[in-house]
Amino acid sequence: MGMFTMRKPRGFNHPYIYVDERKEKLAKMEEKAKRDLGLLPEKEFSPEDIRGKFVEGTTHLKRRKKSGRKPAHPGLLLGIVAVLLVLWYAIIKGLI
Repeated sequence: MGMFTMRKPRGFNHPYIYVDERKEKLAKMEEKAKRDLGLLPEKEFSPEDIRGKFVEGTTHLKRRKKSGRKPAHPGLLLGIVAVLLVLWYAIIKGLI
């Protein structure tokens, strides 16, 4: 643990008891099929329909979202840049 980092609180996970995801998915597929056949009127555009579709389409983003990882820690990147600057300075001055 670092000196300036705060511990994250425990995540909240509320599993729904009375929700059947399979049933909702089937109802959504039925509605889509009826719209394609012309039995139902076209649905108006909603941004919620396309939200998250890019992440669902790529396997590496799905894995990152599932694990909750961030790409890189800013402190680590800053440390690497600092080491490279010190090495560059040492090479220019002829210390190495």
